Parts: sequence; C-alpha cells; structure tokens
Amino acid sequence: MSERISRDDVAHVARLARLSLDEAELDTFTAQLGAILDHAADVEALDLADVAPTSHPFDLVNVLRADAAGPTLAPAEALAAAPSAEDDRFRVPTILGEAP
Repeated sequence: MSERISRDDVAHVARLARLSLDEAELDTFTAQLGAILDHAADVEALDLADVAPTSHPFDLVNVLRADAAGPTLAPAEALAAAPSAEDDRFRVPTILGEAP
C-alpha cells in the first residue's frame, strides 16, 4: 500500500463527497488511490527538459477531401424522387400542430 495516502485520508474525502464506504471499500480505494498516486509520481519524475510541449503525441492530418462544389441535381430531379412536393418544395407533414 502506498504511503502517499492513508485510509483516514480516503475516509475523509469520502465524507466530503457524501459517500458512504464500508471497511472493505475503504481498503480497496486506499490501495487503488495509492497506486494512482505512485504512478503520478513516476510520471512526475521523468526528465522532460528536452521534450517539446505538444497537444497530441502524433501529427494530425486532415484526411477529409477538399470541400469543393460539384454537379448537383436540378430542383425538378430532386423533387421527382420526393413522396410529396408542392410549389417546387418538398411537402412534409405538419408537426406540433403548426400551420404551414
């Protein structure tokens, strides 16, 4: 068990968070939080003086195609496939009792 956090510390934080933990849960969480703090200490101990700050470990590249206008359907062609059309527009059912 880590000496970075005690069982009393975990019980205190649990009380502050209004969590009710039994004895077994206190032991489990003390061990887990101790392991997390030990790992954080290992990361903190790394020599990163020559490492440039980054926002992401890998170079990110936009893999999407360019947004370029291309051929489109004529309005009449688009409306020909619609189940219902009116006044050169798609006709849809009224929702929420709204008038068109």
